[in-house]
Amino acid sequence: MTESERSKCRTVVGLVGNPTSDKGRGAKVDAQVLSLLREAGTVHGFDVLDLTGTSFNDSLNRARERAHEYDYLVVVGGDGMIALGANAVGCSGKPLGIVAMGSGNDFARGLKLPVNRIETAVEGIVGAIVRGSHIDVDMGRVTSLEGGYSVDPSTGSEYETPEGESAAHVHPIDRYYAGMLSCGIDASINDRANHSHLPNGSLRYFAAVLVELTHMKRYGYHIKATLADGSVEERDIISPLLTVANSRHIGGGIEVSPYSCFSDGLLDLVWMDHVPNFHECVVAISNAYNGKLLASNVFGWKRVREIEITRAQEGDEPPILMADGEYVGHLPVRVVAEDRALRVLVPPAVAAHEIDSKERVAEAIVRDGRDPITGAFA
Repeated sequence: MTESERSKCRTVVGLVGNPTSDKGRGAKVDAQVLSLLREAGTVHGFDVLDLTGTSFNDSLNRARERAHEYDYLVVVGGDGMIALGANAVGCSGKPLGIVAMGSGNDFARGLKLPVNRIETAVEGIVGAIVRGSHIDVDMGRVTSLEGGYSVDPSTGSEYETPEGESAAHVHPIDRYYAGMLSCGIDASINDRANHSHLPNGSLRYFAAVLVELTHMKRYGYHIKATLADGSVEERDIISPLLTVANSRHIGGGIEVSPYSCFSDGLLDLVWMDHVPNFHECVVAISNAYNGKLLASNVFGWKRVREIEITRAQEGDEPPILMADGEYVGHLPVRVVAEDRALRVLVPPAVAAHEIDSKERVAEAIVRDGRDPITGAFA
């Protein structure tokens, strides 16, 4: 076998970093991860291909266009980088490795992966590659209905549209997400946290929660949802909060959707059933980190296979939708659960933990007094 043929047979790990994150300090993290992976590659016989671009869209395009050149993709950063990885390799069977170094790290946190520990994360990824250890998790897919359109994922700014064309026609939405699609105050909190100057990610979100709770709006949604049992429910929801969740956490550990399971082929629709009073707000905040948020009748919950979200005639105009910390676009949209569509590299212990998660969810639903089919309180 020639040297060229041997080179073609070698495993290749693609890497996408986020050099502009944390006011440019992300470049140092990216360089460290690249160095650690290359060192491991000399030992275990794989090469590393740096695919980092100048922006979210540039890196995503590079990862997609050069997908035939790598066997695994590793992303470095927060939930936004996981969104990039999900959209690059989702539904392809190509495994995704995560070095969680962002402000929220909610998807990694839900999978019990190392957070803000570079060497531990890389060791886990390399071990998973060598041992072939991974789990397949669900994703949500958001596509625009007539009139919906996308925005710049990093800034939320609207794209330029040629004169005489509509944004909905030129810039339709077609995005995968691993964590949550935020449609109300959850998106407003995320947006406020993104623009915060506080030093710590969890602190940014907590401060943003307090500010947004003081002037909640009642956004107007019309939903048509296919539920877990195949039945269809259609109704208006006038609510400050609406989220379609695949994972439990948002905002650096807030458990907005504590019943979510990564591999049940379903998404969780969570909304505020009414505007809470002061006491209910205090209780909700106290339960935001202990998995008991949905024990309160302030919140509605249903498991869905698919949902259409449009604008209701009543209520305030919903904000820009966000998913995994990145901006998505404007209503109306359709959201579909993609069953086990994303393969994630994890150590064997993490894979074993995920197998037991359905039991944890069932126990939590019983504990909180909810019906697992209808979502109503028993």
